[in-house]
Amino acid sequence: MSTHVTSSAVPPPGPAGPQGYPARLTARLDAPLSRWLWLVKWLLALPHHVVLFFLWAAVAGVSVVAFFAILFTGGYPRPLFDFTSGVLRWSWRVAYYAYGALGTDRYPPFTLADVPDYPAHWDVTYPEHLSRGLVLVKWWLLALPHYLILGFLVGGARLAWFSGGLIGLLTLFAGVALAFTGLYPRGLYDLLLGLNRWVLRVAAYAVLLTDAYPPFRLDQGGREPGTAA
Repeated sequence: MSTHVTSSAVPPPGPAGPQGYPARLTARLDAPLSRWLWLVKWLLALPHHVVLFFLWAAVAGVSVVAFFAILFTGGYPRPLFDFTSGVLRWSWRVAYYAYGALGTDRYPPFTLADVPDYPAHWDVTYPEHLSRGLVLVKWWLLALPHYLILGFLVGGARLAWFSGGLIGLLTLFAGVALAFTGLYPRGLYDLLLGLNRWVLRVAAYAVLLTDAYPPFRLDQGGREPGTAA
């Protein structure tokens, strides 16, 4: 296990800026990272994957309830919103630790809440009102172009610790670079953060957390666009 010194301070996500998307992903790259720990993170992260399996099954049920709540009232019940956004947050932390980024060797916490000192954060602004009409079509019809892109980004094949798709392939390159040089290529890291940001934006839209359509834009790096450096 390595000693963790953060290469740059990235605060937990705040309110979306004028040009920001309501779902916000931020992270900082820990340094140094272990050269070899990434080889066994598939095993270390297994307890999280077991818990997340059941949490995502619950999200499916919660989304059905939220669908009808939005359809009849125009609002997403806050406790259900917090639960669903918490599952997405948890999933992002595990992906950041493991084979979505390999950006930290700090073990992810078992919690739905944000952890301020953890190097990966995800948040979404609670909407006071959601469209009753959009809820009928946004999660399957309007999001379809993004689903096609996500199929390329995340793929479907899984072999032990390796996930198919562009994100899995680039993360493998990052792991090989760590093994041979002890360094994480910064350009590769920024690209992976941008790809994961795209995935999480679409996920937030698909599970009805926002009406804001995800942009077809690759915002790279650990900060959201428009935030102060």
